[in-house]
Amino acid sequence: MYRYDEYDQAIVDARVEEFRDQVNRRLSGEMSEDQFKPIRLMNGLYLQLHAYMLRVAVPYGTMSGRQMRMLAHIARKYDKDYGHFTTRQNIQYNWIELKDAPDILAELATVEMHAIQTSGNCIRNISSDQYAGAAADEVADPRPWAELLRQWSTFHPEFSFLPRKFKIAVIGAEEDRAAIQLHDIGLQIRTNDAGEIGFRVFVGGGMGRTPMIGPVVRDFLPTADFLSYIEACLRVYNRYGRRDNLYKARIKILVHEIGRDEYARQVEEEFLHTKTLGLDAPQAEIDRIAAMFAPPAFETGLSDEIDRSDPDFALWVDQQVKAHKAPGYAIVNISLKPVEGIPGDASSAQIDVMADLAERYGLDELRVTHAQNIVLPHVKKADLYAVWQALDAAGLATPNLDLISDIIACPGLDYCALANARSIPLAQKIAKRFENLDRQRDLGELKLKISGCINACGHHHAGHIGILGVDRKGEENYQLSFGGSAAADTSLAKIVGPGFNEDGIVDAIEKAVDVYKSLREGGERFVDTYRRVGDKPFKEAIYG
Repeated sequence: MYRYDEYDQAIVDARVEEFRDQVNRRLSGEMSEDQFKPIRLMNGLYLQLHAYMLRVAVPYGTMSGRQMRMLAHIARKYDKDYGHFTTRQNIQYNWIELKDAPDILAELATVEMHAIQTSGNCIRNISSDQYAGAAADEVADPRPWAELLRQWSTFHPEFSFLPRKFKIAVIGAEEDRAAIQLHDIGLQIRTNDAGEIGFRVFVGGGMGRTPMIGPVVRDFLPTADFLSYIEACLRVYNRYGRRDNLYKARIKILVHEIGRDEYARQVEEEFLHTKTLGLDAPQAEIDRIAAMFAPPAFETGLSDEIDRSDPDFALWVDQQVKAHKAPGYAIVNISLKPVEGIPGDASSAQIDVMADLAERYGLDELRVTHAQNIVLPHVKKADLYAVWQALDAAGLATPNLDLISDIIACPGLDYCALANARSIPLAQKIAKRFENLDRQRDLGELKLKISGCINACGHHHAGHIGILGVDRKGEENYQLSFGGSAAADTSLAKIVGPGFNEDGIVDAIEKAVDVYKSLREGGERFVDTYRRVGDKPFKEAIYG
């Protein structure tokens, strides 16, 4: 796990004191809200419907128990005793008082955490695979490269005021667990025919008002050219990205309008210049960062056997535990999606429990996932039962990973000033309707995602079933989409037909699920059946 050096700590501490002065000036009236807004956004502070919301960065989703425990402390002391884990592997606090924001940032800085560039038109938190460093299918751990990007992008003078926000994800496996094709830049570590490690580069993906899948602009980027090439990608965007139209400002619009080939040509032309500037990190720096992500000292000679005599534990293992690269170890997925719970929310007590488990059983490491859950990446199989018992006692043992109740949902109209409809109550109703675990497991992998507005913070475009809340003549209305995926088979969901009210959309989902069950063939997921048969049978069942 990366540890701050003297420069990291100095940067974060200086930013805290700078922001403290700015907050004091705002509170005293010396600074207007219009003047303060861009400043607070660059420090992760939003003004929502009811209060300020603070978004704290969790770079590439990785935390220690000490850091996790600080998040619990912030929830207890400054919020309403909970935090909300997000699809960008961050955490948000929804009930922050402005006067407390500098103190929160100061306390976060004591455990090497911050809220820098979690908002604003800049390069946001670099995200990655939640199983990084633990998955058996990895070519290489992507986190050292994500960390290098974090350092390069923090306060980058040219990219602090881009045409629009910018999101980068890095993975190290063939299986895409980070939705890289739906990012502004997606990077996949791979090897070429000579066995050298490099990156496949996707540019121009994204969701929101105009969803697009990012095309490949470089099939193999050598590691030696890593930063200079990414710099070239950003420079072309910064030069030509739209600043006159908020809805056409993302890089996906630029790549779409000039075409993938022309964008790639301009990047290669710019790259001829950037690679002469000495931007790429020297090997010694790459080695320094990589050393911090060296594999833990896994014990050897451990048994791979798991006692499944307790049926509830056996069910949890089957659903929540994934294979680890080290014999005798497992990857544990902790669900933050109990029936009738709020997707992604965890109380301070639950956050403390997860910190305790990481320190006691998980080699002191946790991960935040894109699906708003938490992972303990390194747990001995012999300790799984004890971990499950502790999670069960804390209400964190729901065995629903990738099932229909493992819903991604944005905060929606309950919190967000941009939302048109509520997401949370709808997610709770759907989870309640399908709460029977036998039924959920029979349906298999079914990724349902809900957004409360067109900004798509709930990733509805990438849901096997996607739901978008819209305002229809003053009433909340929900559009239903099928066929999306954020995995290696990335696809965008298509709207099925007219929308529904809250109860109607739940009924429509049940009808769609029944169609899937009647038509599926061996081993098919919902999305597979939909792709094979098309939307006609679903429409007929839903709309009659």
